Amino acid sequence: MTRSDLVELLAQRFGQLTQRDADAAVKTVLDAMSDALVRGHRIEIRGFGSFSINRRPPRMGRNPRTGESVQIPERRVPHFKPGKALREAVGAQPVHEPSATD
Repeated sequence: MTRSDLVELLAQRFGQLTQRDADAAVKTVLDAMSDALVRGHRIEIRGFGSFSINRRPPRMGRNPRTGESVQIPERRVPHFKPGKALREAVGAQPVHEPSATD
């Protein structure tokens, strides 16, 4: 599902929302979540999951073209942990192999 699919679904499900209103709502929610993560806050949505920031320590890497060792600095990366209800709902579905048309 893409962002535009989500906007379209919201506009269809809630008839009082125009496409523009649904787009603004989705943008507002995603912006608020992004801002919270940037500030280092944890986001928890009951029944869905939680978003947090993980720290990746500095390490030595390798340039694949030259083989030269390269120092990779510390990074903060977003992390999603699905909630129990989401894990169970996904786990209950049969495995579907994606095809070229999916």
